[in-house]
Amino acid sequence: MGRTVLIVDDHGAFRASARLLLEKQGLEVVGEAETGAAGLRAAVELAPEVVLLDVQLPDGDGFEVAARLAELAPGSSVVLISSRDRSEFGSLVRESGARGFLPKAEISAGRISSLLD
Repeated sequence: MGRTVLIVDDHGAFRASARLLLEKQGLEVVGEAETGAAGLRAAVELAPEVVLLDVQLPDGDGFEVAARLAELAPGSSVVLISSRDRSEFGSLVRESGARGFLPKAEISAGRISSLLD
């Protein structure tokens, strides 16, 4: 298998679609979470190589969660995702400590790898 991935997003249908797509492309999805708090717990427990993290979660924003992940799960690289355009977030992506940003419609194993390599 390829890289291990944790998907943190509050929409179950999106998580299921992203899991199916990424697994077909050779990544191993080791877990899913629907809130920032659950994502933090899962990242510490599962130690994924990559955390796909939605910027809008029911219990906070992904930028804050990304910063916490840098402290709690330093071995995991965070890629922020959103259905909105990156330009709407200004410098928040860079300041969060995330490795990058992907629009949800552009998620693929290749795009994730291009941010991490």
